[in-house]
Amino acid sequence: MNAGLSLARAVADAVLYEGYLLYPYRASSAKNQARWQFGVLGPPGAAAAGAGEEPDIAADCLLEPGPAARVDVHLRFLHLQTRSAERADDGGFAPIEELVVGASRWLSWDEATDQEIALGPYSLGQLAAGVRAPVNVPATEAIEPVLDADGATAGRLVRRRRQLRGELRLMATQVPTQMPAASGAADVPAHGPLWRLRVTVENTAAATTDKHSAIEHSFIGAHVLLAVHDADFLSVIDPPEWASAAAASCRQHRCWPVLAGPEGQRDVLLLSPIILYDHPAVAPESTVELFDATEIDEILTLRVLTLTDEEKAEARSTDARAAAIIERCENMTAEELQQLHGILRNPHAGSPGGPGTSGNGDFPGFAVPEYSDSEFSVPEYSVPGDGAVDETIDETTGETTGADTPWWDPARDAAVDPESDTVFIDGVPVSRGSRVRVVPLRRADAQDLFFAGKSGRVTGVHFDVDGGTHVAVVLEADPAAELQEWYGRYLYFAPEELVPLAAAPPPDNGKEPTS
Repeated sequence: MNAGLSLARAVADAVLYEGYLLYPYRASSAKNQARWQFGVLGPPGAAAAGAGEEPDIAADCLLEPGPAARVDVHLRFLHLQTRSAERADDGGFAPIEELVVGASRWLSWDEATDQEIALGPYSLGQLAAGVRAPVNVPATEAIEPVLDADGATAGRLVRRRRQLRGELRLMATQVPTQMPAASGAADVPAHGPLWRLRVTVENTAAATTDKHSAIEHSFIGAHVLLAVHDADFLSVIDPPEWASAAAASCRQHRCWPVLAGPEGQRDVLLLSPIILYDHPAVAPESTVELFDATEIDEILTLRVLTLTDEEKAEARSTDARAAAIIERCENMTAEELQQLHGILRNPHAGSPGGPGTSGNGDFPGFAVPEYSDSEFSVPEYSVPGDGAVDETIDETTGETTGADTPWWDPARDAAVDPESDTVFIDGVPVSRGSRVRVVPLRRADAQDLFFAGKSGRVTGVHFDVDGGTHVAVVLEADPAAELQEWYGRYLYFAPEELVPLAAAPPPDNGKEPTS
């Protein structure tokens, strides 16, 4: 049993059920009328007709195989299951929106069942020749009778799944590697041949242009787990230098390859429909499956607790998994709720020279911890050494700061002062009070179109913890410029989006000054 594969499944399950049922977990909620946001492989023709998603996903990954290399493939997805509530009626059954029997109630609803199809193992020779594996999931129908207090049949729940048909394709080709420079060759570990493995999953069902039929015949939350024997995967996010060119040649279509399993192991790869870091993990603080890995567990849990009794009752009758969420949140202890509030981690403690042990680039003594509230936990920078907080001497006052100062407080690093810091733009020093012309390049905001060519006055130069520079600006033509500066509402631009202008007094008539 591959331990790394077991750990990777925990993350893959969070991906699988991402968006399965969104807060407030009720069938009547408008956003739950359009579920299944990620990894949907619709039948052919559905995307063109606006009735569904594209039929395929594909990604390249890098493989460093040994002589006996083989690859196991695990295709995982959700299969839509229509649950119809029916009332017993004159010897037969009539479909209804809601079935109520005693204190229990069930809504007609689209559930889903998880599927995993294991294929392989495939040898390197088979992969080089190309593998085409059909995927066939048969249609099913199951009937669950619902009895009243006297044991008579009051109704039934009918669950139906449509047939799914698809194909998985694998193709491996050897790719050249970038040889290190002669001067550093001795420092580069030896490596074997490098192969690029392309994985494609495609829905091959009959074409449809009907929206409900399309989702019934779709692979939902589709992703692939690859496990190798006598081989290693290479990261395409952070490849070794000798494989950087090969990594750059990899292509992805609607999915993203990341190393999975424990940090340091490279025998499991996840092709995920959402972008993740290498070696993602489910945060240990996350104890409830909330079906929203990009949300914050604490916020969602508190929101669940604010639902009315009627709303909770509807959620319970909507889906068994929603009922489990309500039950788990209601029975959460104070200690468990407090645990969701987050934690500061230092994964590099005791690692000399590692990230977080000597500050952050241009800002000695300042590093970034992770506030781990969300469902996923990813590698992060953190506080130095064993978690102790660095102290900084304020050169102006001579006072020590940082010992009891939170990491997010600007007072933590007295060497950084937006009101006095300077950035050079085209060789011209720009700081608070400088005049600049705005030339937006990144289009980070739709409003950038209206700012182009306007002149402004710099109110501060800010450096983020990743080494980026952000220049705060108020526009001179803004009649409310003085008010904007009073309560700190600035526009932020990168240095390359600004052109220094000659000094001039700020206009007092609201008109654009000439430079």
